[in-house]
Formats: sequence, structure tokens, C-alpha cells
Amino acid sequence: MDEKEEVLKQLREALARLVEGMDPVLVPEVGSNIAYALRGARSPGDVAAVEGRIVRLRGRVHPVGPVAFGASDHVARIVLTAMKFEPSVRCAANIRYSPGFIPVLEGMLLSVCSFDRAKEPPGVKTMDWGVASCCRDGVPDVIYDTGAVGKEPMIRILGEEPGFVVNNILKLSARISKD
Repeated sequence: MDEKEEVLKQLREALARLVEGMDPVLVPEVGSNIAYALRGARSPGDVAAVEGRIVRLRGRVHPVGPVAFGASDHVARIVLTAMKFEPSVRCAANIRYSPGFIPVLEGMLLSVCSFDRAKEPPGVKTMDWGVASCCRDGVPDVIYDTGAVGKEPMIRILGEEPGFVVNNILKLSARISKD
């Protein structure tokens, strides 16, 4: 199996686990996505993700389309930026932000960093700047922001491969579902 097929296979398996076990409350209004890059990826075309995102449908987590390369510019940029700092971090997913989720993620012993969209310099893309600002001393497991005018607050879970990212989302799901 070549690398592209392996990336798609791992992403499909991860997506199936999310559909099965992710708490729908974690899906943001703009939708969620999970992306996984080829080794040495340089552009969004080198990153596979869910076409059309992952949405809430009838109280369940529902992928709009299949996984494919070039399917997400937004989450792909998170991965590509993280890879500039640590090439082994090739996967990311975005989930809904809630202030209560951050202590839970910290309690899972994940490294957590945030950025303030209000401090974003003009003329740069938020994900490029925000993710880079959190990766200077190593790529954290979690990067979040509390939003801005017209921008939904968001949590991003990062990792070397989809299994790690999905495990953390499912652990968070289990812990918030108990409350």
C-alpha cells in the first residue's frame, strides 16, 4: 500500500471511531474536520480530510462526504503550520470550544496553548499565525482560541497520527458526557 492509500485508510478508520463515539456537542457550528498529511506535506493538496466537514445531524456526528486529499484548506493549514515546527505532527482536528473543556483537556495531561485573535497582525491567515504562535517551544497537543467578531471560538487537537487525535477527542467526549 502506498503512503497516500495508507493515509486515507487511517483517516477513514479514525472517522468511523469519531462517528461512533464522539459527543455531538463537540461539533462546532462551522463543523468539525480531521486532517492527516503525507510525510513532508507542503500544500493542502498533500493533506487528506473529510469533504464538506463533519456536522451534527439528528443529534449524531455525521461526515458530509468521504475523506480525500485537498478536502480542507482550514484544517490542512493547521497541520502544515505545525509540521514546520515538528514534521512528525501530521494530524489535527477542530472541535467546539467551551471554557469547561480546557481544564478537562489539561486534566488529561495534554499540553495546551491558546492565542488571541485580536492580536493577529494584518495580512496573515489566522491559522498560520495562531498555530505558529503556539508552536515556538514545541507543538502542543491542544491549541485553542476564544474567537473574535464573526469568528467562532475553536479547539484544535494535534498529534502524529489520527489514532492519537481521535483517542483524545473520545476521552474528552467520555469525560464531558459524565457531567
